[in-house]
Amino acid sequence: MEGLVVNELLAPFSDPHAVARYADGPPRFVPGLADLHRMTTLLLAERASDDARVLVLGAGGGLELKAFAEAHPRWTFDGVDPAHEMLKLAERTLGPLASRARLHTGTIDDAPSGLFDAATCLLTLHFLPADERRRTVAGIRRRLKPGAPFVAAHASFPQGQGERAQWLQRYAAFAIAAGADPEQAHNARAAVAAHLHVLSPEQDEAVLRDAGFSDVSPFYTAFTWRGWVAYA
Repeated sequence: MEGLVVNELLAPFSDPHAVARYADGPPRFVPGLADLHRMTTLLLAERASDDARVLVLGAGGGLELKAFAEAHPRWTFDGVDPAHEMLKLAERTLGPLASRARLHTGTIDDAPSGLFDAATCLLTLHFLPADERRRTVAGIRRRLKPGAPFVAAHASFPQGQGERAQWLQRYAAFAIAAGADPEQAHNARAAVAAHLHVLSPEQDEAVLRDAGFSDVSPFYTAFTWRGWVAYA
């Protein structure tokens, strides 16, 4: 779920104490997180073989890696994340499944050249400025076999006048309703407003198409979150 740049919002991903509490956060802030992982697995499996090699960008924490590995016992993974502490957590989260994942500290530039049968980037791209996001998505595309599926999901919501503030308020309201501490939720909303590079869904789809992906289709909409499947 982690970004590929360092700023105030990402600092906790390098803090061992914050990392130890990481698993409690995403289900409270991301509606239907487990279902997002399940849907992603199904979308990848439509085209990926039983022994697929999968690139997972933003793999720190290991939640999606574990979901994918449990669903498909012959898939292998290369997981990439800039936060070393989060990759250590991913290894612990995977437990005995860790032997099927190679973990790399860094950005898309540090990912193996491929070619991969599928790729994902969940809860990550919103950390990147638009130019870096385009470069990263293009880097993923170059590492995929022709026709391979790519699933991306991250913060993406209307950015018009008045709309952005309303959606950020809904983001905090959902987290509070899901059990997050209200102060933490409002602090998170303020951090998102100040530091995340959120695009509109239309802009996000354009990033995927401009990188060379085809058949870009939305499959997940949950308050401030959107997800797409596309093909190399």
